Amino acid sequence: MTPKERIYAILKGNSYDRPAVTPIFMAWAANFIGRSYRDYYLDGDVLAQAQLAVTRAFNIDQISAISDPWREASAYGMEFEYPPEGVGRPKDVFLKSRQDIPCLKPFDIENAERTKQRIESVHKMASGIGQTHSVLGWVEGPLAEYGDLRGVENAMLDLIDRPDLFIEAGNIIIQNAITFAIAQVKAGADMVGVGDSAASLIAPKMYADLVLPLEQKLIAAVHEAGAAAKLHVCGDITNIVQHMAQSGTDIIDVDWMVPLKKAGEHAGPEVTLCGNLNPAGVVFDGSPRDVADAARQCLKDAPDKFILMPGCEVPPATPEENIRAFCPCEGCLIREELKC
Repeated sequence: MTPKERIYAILKGNSYDRPAVTPIFMAWAANFIGRSYRDYYLDGDVLAQAQLAVTRAFNIDQISAISDPWREASAYGMEFEYPPEGVGRPKDVFLKSRQDIPCLKPFDIENAERTKQRIESVHKMASGIGQTHSVLGWVEGPLAEYGDLRGVENAMLDLIDRPDLFIEAGNIIIQNAITFAIAQVKAGADMVGVGDSAASLIAPKMYADLVLPLEQKLIAAVHEAGAAAKLHVCGDITNIVQHMAQSGTDIIDVDWMVPLKKAGEHAGPEVTLCGNLNPAGVVFDGSPRDVADAARQCLKDAPDKFILMPGCEVPPATPEENIRAFCPCEGCLIREELKC
């Protein structure tokens, strides 16, 4: 099977030759080809080169356009400082009050510098290996983007005190996210990731009432464009995973602190789970043997529809042998489980 065939066999509940493996690489990928993280997220050629390099080196099943949380925020007009390593630093909050909501307008996705760059990176990756590998585009989810523009603390307070402010802004954010997602699908992405990291910080009812309807609208548009969707919420999603399954997403990323068995029970049989090696405590800090043991446990605890990866990004400076330990490549320590 090709990597793309393997992933979609898993999603459809069909038979497949081995579990798919799809670690999230960002800064690690940049460093792997001798470039800085800033190079990676500000230069689309570097991103594509780095992603192609790690995809081939570790024989993984999906190549990804994920880079940093600020592409859409930059297109809205938010300004940043970009250090050589680490994500961009906002110079100021973009949405200071309700009066700033009119600043949120449909923007020119294909010509705004940083969104255009991601679209171009998707095209380059799809042109390189899109026939054989799944190509993952990426957009920010409604709460994550609102937190980017408003500041996370302000965003959390708004959900409590002024949810109408979030809904008003969220509807504009989602329209831009849909346009951005569709542009990436047209460029060659067969799947779009939705990163809504801040959603793990709120109560289940608040998520279900305020955030979920916007995610549903975005994911429905991704499906209508002909692509699959994965929903990524960093942190402990144990209390909201059953609501996340109602988003219509094909895949839910499960971070390391969420019990896989419980997540599978809550999500139900239609959704594929993806995770949940501990990226820092095991993949970064552990030995290759520790990583292999944790990967075996994931595969043992996982539901039938499952894709193996760390629960979030592979940390910079993670030893290469630790990555090889769970990937279907030279140095793999779980060959029997991966049937490779």
